[in-house]
Amino acid sequence: MPILDVKNLSVFFRKKNNDVFQAVKDISFSLEAGEVLGIVGESGSGKSVTALSILGLLPYPKAFCDKKSSIKFKDQEIINAKDVELRQIRGGKIGFIFQEPMSSLNPLHKIGKQIAETIMIHQGLSKKIALQKALKLLMMVGIKNARQRLAAFPHELSGGQRQRVMIAMAIANHPDILIADEPTTALDVTIQKQIIELLIKLKQQLNMSIIFISHDLQVIKKIADRVCVMKDGKIVETDTVENIFNHPQDNYTKTLIESHNILNINNKESKEIILKIDGLQVWYPLKKNFWGKCIEYVKAVNDISIELDAGQTLGIVGESGSGKSTLGQSIVGLNKYKGDIFVNNQNIKKISSQERAFVQIVFQDPYNSLNPRMNVEEIVREGLDIHHHELDKRQKRQMVIDVLKEVGLKESDLGKYPHEFSGGQRQRIAIARALILKPKLLILDEPTSALDVTIQAQVLKLLQKIQQERHLTYIFISHDMNAVKAMADKIAVMKDGKIVELGSREQIFEHPKQEYTQNLIAATI
Repeated sequence: MPILDVKNLSVFFRKKNNDVFQAVKDISFSLEAGEVLGIVGESGSGKSVTALSILGLLPYPKAFCDKKSSIKFKDQEIINAKDVELRQIRGGKIGFIFQEPMSSLNPLHKIGKQIAETIMIHQGLSKKIALQKALKLLMMVGIKNARQRLAAFPHELSGGQRQRVMIAMAIANHPDILIADEPTTALDVTIQKQIIELLIKLKQQLNMSIIFISHDLQVIKKIADRVCVMKDGKIVETDTVENIFNHPQDNYTKTLIESHNILNINNKESKEIILKIDGLQVWYPLKKNFWGKCIEYVKAVNDISIELDAGQTLGIVGESGSGKSTLGQSIVGLNKYKGDIFVNNQNIKKISSQERAFVQIVFQDPYNSLNPRMNVEEIVREGLDIHHHELDKRQKRQMVIDVLKEVGLKESDLGKYPHEFSGGQRQRIAIARALILKPKLLILDEPTSALDVTIQAQVLKLLQKIQQERHLTYIFISHDMNAVKAMADKIAVMKDGKIVELGSREQIFEHPKQEYTQNLIAATI
């Protein structure tokens, strides 16, 4: 008998106007003891709704299931179960790792207290013994200086450490099933690899079953025994990992797999230098002495010198905190720095912001970088309003329409607002906003990290097309080595504010010299 059996599950949500939206549509699957089941699909496919249904964590009665739906855990029906029964299952028999640990951990309580709390509730142990068990759990999940970390608050931990704490809480009561909802999405590739290896190790030690949810099939490939592929609330294909990758049947599954196979474009070499950086330093004060003099700094960027030819793409890779984004922001004059940055033979320090139209930036999260109170026409036109007073409204509107079409949007989108678009469409708006000023250098700061894999592929192909047509120069910043491999001609590997290795794409990927670079490539999923 399977440890979990889901049959004919349909999940509906009531809207404000009493309309009903069906998020999950008559799906069935089972989970065997000791098995890892991967559930994969893009945003809105119904993955997380399915997972939350298993623990009865949806906003009932706004959410509801139909009469045919059944979720049985060891023959115990979960749908419409009493609260007292669900409390025994949640955190006790079924553990849950949520996608964003910073949002899931209580910022006002220390880590030790939060882990001990679930032990005290489910096992009835004293606070002292629960804290001792919490210490052992932190050691089990690989937290260094575990005893000291018991007294730490969530904000004092790194993203990888917070995710390990969430795992410790989820396994605190030795659950039969562990549900991991996108547990590696926001993490660097090396930390992703560590978390997956940790989950595999814990599964073997505790003899757990795991439901691993992700939008990325390549992540699923590393951990799952069997895979369910979801699209638009339905399971379109289910099979073993080997069969999914070697013999996919559904067209959507094939699309997910092919999204990782973006062709590299070799841009023509040029003798014209578009960017020259000499001795760049960006230091942030960390500690001052009694007299107010700074005695300790965070060296975000530390003595970087580099040149980039026109029409080429420089990929900048490294883990979070390596200084990638700080470097990119400095080039457009968003940070105070020491040293010199020349773009298009002009020293960025010595020209005004209005004269810097030839260098533009596309930020990581388009939803936060687009003004929610402005429509698309106003957002894209804003640069023209600042830099080109000689143009009239009709000329500006036509330029906006032309650049929107160039990035794959329509003239009918002009009056819409950012919240009316998908993540991929919002990123296209952000790209259009940068392109309308006809820059020579475009800085792309993690432009695809917040997107589903199929949308990532679309945006990368769009950027390649635009670069070829406009003969643009890119700085492509990312922790995703696959994206960098598809885009970059030249790669700079950053660590602790310094470039530790610099070379062509072929040199970096085929013959990396530094151990850090080798680890980044080895961790690529």
